[in-house]
Amino acid sequence: MKDIVITSKRIKKEGRIVLICFIAAFVINVLSIILYKTPWMEIVTQLGYVVVVTIGLYVLFFFLRFVWWVVLKIFKRKKTKTGI
Repeated sequence: MKDIVITSKRIKKEGRIVLICFIAAFVINVLSIILYKTPWMEIVTQLGYVVVVTIGLYVLFFFLRFVWWVVLKIFKRKKTKTGI
């Protein structure tokens, strides 16, 4: 079997994406606390939901990146077939 090598550059990139997703989910939580005027204790108590939203955002971004990659592959293939 072939070994799969994940470069440190790729690991850092994915880590940054997860961090951005977490920050976005945390900001959404803070905004909902402000909008619905709930106690600030919910920052701690709702942390599980923030993690779930983080995972959801990461999966969404993964799907969007995959679609973008497929579209680029299709256009590259058409470009090489036409000789342009």
